[in-house]
Amino acid sequence: MVSSLANIDIRDAFFDSLYDIAKEDRNVVFLTADMGARSLDKFKADLPGQYSNVGIAEQNMVSVAAGLSLSGKRVFIYAIAPFVTQRCYEQVKVDISGMNLPVTIVGIGAGISYTSDGLSHHATQDVAVMRALPNIAIYTPADCQSASMTAFLSYKSDGPTYVRLDKGAYPVLYGKQERFTLGIAELKKGKDVLIISTGIMTHQALTICDELTKRGMSPGVADLYRIKPLNCQAVLDLLGSYSRIVTMEEHSIVGGIGSAISELLTDHGICDKPLKRVALDDANCKGYGDRAWVHLQHGMDVNTVTQMILQWSATKGN
Repeated sequence: MVSSLANIDIRDAFFDSLYDIAKEDRNVVFLTADMGARSLDKFKADLPGQYSNVGIAEQNMVSVAAGLSLSGKRVFIYAIAPFVTQRCYEQVKVDISGMNLPVTIVGIGAGISYTSDGLSHHATQDVAVMRALPNIAIYTPADCQSASMTAFLSYKSDGPTYVRLDKGAYPVLYGKQERFTLGIAELKKGKDVLIISTGIMTHQALTICDELTKRGMSPGVADLYRIKPLNCQAVLDLLGSYSRIVTMEEHSIVGGIGSAISELLTDHGICDKPLKRVALDDANCKGYGDRAWVHLQHGMDVNTVTQMILQWSATKGN
């Protein structure tokens, strides 16, 4: 993990930890589909035999990774999130998920990180499609500390892992002692409404929590950093303390964490916990702007969500 709680880029934290792992284990191999990062420069320079750029050929990269894994290598593959999941979905399904290989799929640009690059670069359906594949664990780190630890958890995994990395430095949410074994962490306790969020939306959820507290509510925030496998018992234990649930994610409202929590409630026959899902609409993002602009267009900004929760909480039932 990162040596201090310095507020560094989420992507850099992951790759810095992976570099340390690879130095100790020469079986770790890193493949990139013509994607770089400043934090990868030392990996490429110091460990050239463990680093390979396969070019803009994500589908081939997945199959190469499967072959290397079958040869005993611990393989990490890296590309823009929608390219390394949806562009090569058949290869991921057959070559990695189908054989349950311990390959880590690293997708950069979770959600709408690539704001102005448009639909082709938005990772807004990746959780939905990857959740549908057997065996694959899905992580979305919210800060540098969780990103750093995710590299280690992926390395130790016996099966495939998909890591959704965001870009940029965000406030540190976790201390170095956090082991990230439960899959979910309650960052702020409350009793009225629990906001379950993932990735950088956890920071937005904490801001909304502060706004709700100012208005007399007792909200809580939980960071769902491991989306799959969902730790059902840990989530159910958290829900027991709250009367209502809100999920927040920078992903389509179809198939993301809102769907996962809804499925959990249905499967366990829980009918007394009203659920509200905050996510991107089931439509393509056609406008161009920064994240704040996109959130505003989809009703995901702090003010809109705060007002929604206040009005919703004042009603009975759903």
